[in-house]
Parts: sequence; C-alpha cells; structure tokens
Amino acid sequence: MTMLRITGLVSLVMAVAASCGCGSSGQAGGAEAAVPVGIIVAQPQRTEITTQLPGRTVAFRIAQVRPQVSGIIQRRLFTEGALVTAGQPLYQLDAAPYQAAFDSAQAQVASADANEMTVRLKHDRYLKLASAGDVSQQDRDDITANLRQAEAQQSVARAALEAARINLGYTRIVAPISGRIGTSAFTEGALVTANQDAPLTTVQQYSPMYVDLTQSAAEVLRLRQQLEAGSLARVDANGASVRLQLEDGSVHGETGRLEFTGVTESESTGAITLRAVFPNARGTLLPGMYVRALLAVGVAHAALLVPQQAVSRTARGDATVLVVNAGNHVELRDVQVEAAPDNQWRVLAGLNAGERIIVQGQQKVRPGDAVSATVVDPATLSRG
Repeated sequence: MTMLRITGLVSLVMAVAASCGCGSSGQAGGAEAAVPVGIIVAQPQRTEITTQLPGRTVAFRIAQVRPQVSGIIQRRLFTEGALVTAGQPLYQLDAAPYQAAFDSAQAQVASADANEMTVRLKHDRYLKLASAGDVSQQDRDDITANLRQAEAQQSVARAALEAARINLGYTRIVAPISGRIGTSAFTEGALVTANQDAPLTTVQQYSPMYVDLTQSAAEVLRLRQQLEAGSLARVDANGASVRLQLEDGSVHGETGRLEFTGVTESESTGAITLRAVFPNARGTLLPGMYVRALLAVGVAHAALLVPQQAVSRTARGDATVLVVNAGNHVELRDVQVEAAPDNQWRVLAGLNAGERIIVQGQQKVRPGDAVSATVVDPATLSRG
C-alpha cells in the first residue's frame, strides 16, 4: 500500500514538471515583447541660429596722457580711479618760464606794430609827394618794400605770440577724453619732458564697451555658404545682435551689436576677429574681462531640431540618434548637428522631416529591437 502511494506521488510530480516545462517552452517561442520608449516627430520649424564665441572686453577709447612741454609738476589735480571729463585739468606744470616767454612775445608784437605804423605813415606821405613829382621812383619803391617788410615782421611777432600762448596753455595738462582715469605715474616735483615715452596716466572710456571675439575661419565660411544657399536668412540687415555672458555665468543686461568682422585669418590659430559694441551705462563691464558672446548669425525657416538628450556620440565623436522606423523597430542613424537654442541640436544632415526620434528610454533598446513608441512633449524636454 505504501509503495503504491509513493509511486503515485512521483508520477504526479513528474506530470506537473512536464506541464510547467511545456508552458515555459511555449512562452519562449512566442513573439518578442515591445519596449516602451518616448519619441518626438521631427518637424521643420523657424529658429534663430546662434553661435557662442569667446572674447575679451576692450575699452571703447584709450588715451595716454603725455606732456607737450617740459617742466616740473607742481600739482596733481585729479583723484586716481575717478571719472573725468574731456578738458578737465589733470596736472599743473611750473608756468613761470612760459609766462615770461609769453610776455616777451607780447612785447615783440607791440614793437612790430609800432614799427609797421611808422613805416606805413611814411609810405603814405611818400605817395602824396610822388604824385606831385617831389619823390623819385626809387624812393617810392624803397618805402613800399620797407612797408612790406614791417608787415612781415608784424606777422612773425604775432605767430611767436600765438606759439608762446599755446605753450603756456600746455603747462596745464587736461584730459583728452571723458572716462575713468588710472593711477598717476609721476608725482609733484617730478621733471617731465615734451612728448616723453612714459605716459603720466591713462584715461579709458568704458561706455560703450568693445568686445573682441574670435571665430574659426571654417565656421565663418560654412555660415556664409548657408546664407548664400538660402538655408539661412540674415537676422538683421543692420548687423547681428549679441548677448554677453560674464565670467560668473550671469548675463549682461544690455544687448550689443556686431560692429565688424575681420578680413584676415590668424596664421597661428586659424581664427578671425570680430568686434561687438555694448552699452555699459552702469559700468558692469571692465577692460580685460573674459566673456562669452551669444551671436545671432541667421534664421533657419525649416530647421529640424532635436533635444540634446536624443543625440549620442561615438568614440570618434560622431553624432548619432535612434530612430523608430515604419515597422516600429529601432534604427541607428548618423547625423550632422550644430548647437541650437534651448538645449537643442539643429540637424544639418542624416534626418528627414516626419521621422520619429527616441528621446526617452534609449538605454533600454538597441538597433533592431521592437519598441512601443509614445509621443512626448518637446517643450518639457527642452526645459529639463
């Protein structure tokens, strides 16, 4: 009786195991389950194309202050680091020698004027006598020449007086431009000479402010080709607008404009220099600051944009995306991309309008896998 029970139990266990094995084998031989992924549909749209360029700020005007006459500095008339206006006195030189020269030149003018008046009166009398035949032609010619000489001496004396006046004025050294003045390289009592190499100080105009940018010549050429081909349109006929990001990551509150593009490529860097000008009423920008500029270079009216998380890079740096084909299987696609606003890439080649790009769940699938695609909101992705 016991042996019969054991035999029955063994048979039952084998039967259950056989049935389980058959069920497992049937499931393995069934259709593969589709992996859920999030996608977006590539649609042409209008977008402004920008490029980010490194640069440094440069003062709008820089004036080195040098003496135009020699002398001893008697007084410094400004506060170092302060704002000065054009024509504001900065230094006072010892004016005594130049005042004496000016007074002497005034006396020379007075002497020349007196001599000219004497000769002129004599000339007038000779002309009256000559009309009556009482003066020879030679005497009349001599007195006319004397008058011309007296007038010339008078002009020389007046020119010397003007030169003395200018030199006397140069003893007070003034600011050539408005701006912020630097430190003084000379103190009271120092001897300075006319047109010396070392400047007394420097004045820099900060508002507006230049920003010198560098861009690779290859990128400039590519943008020009796109503009000529019509794939890009110019943003503004009056020049591109520029936004500025400072060293701490903040954005300068005022928008600048591109002034000019250099015409010579650097042999060492292969780059071209661009210059933008920015309002700087608050003095936020200082000369020599490292900045990054966001330059609007054109408008694409039919751009294909994909979120940055949709694009992967190969070991060689090539860009790829995963596309869901008509059979709901994954395809690996090589693409050419460039940066676009709002954390997106602009696809230049390798993708067509209407194709479905995987933007969520890429890590769970490989090329050839079956997927179940759900469209997600692109705005949500760009904000993330």
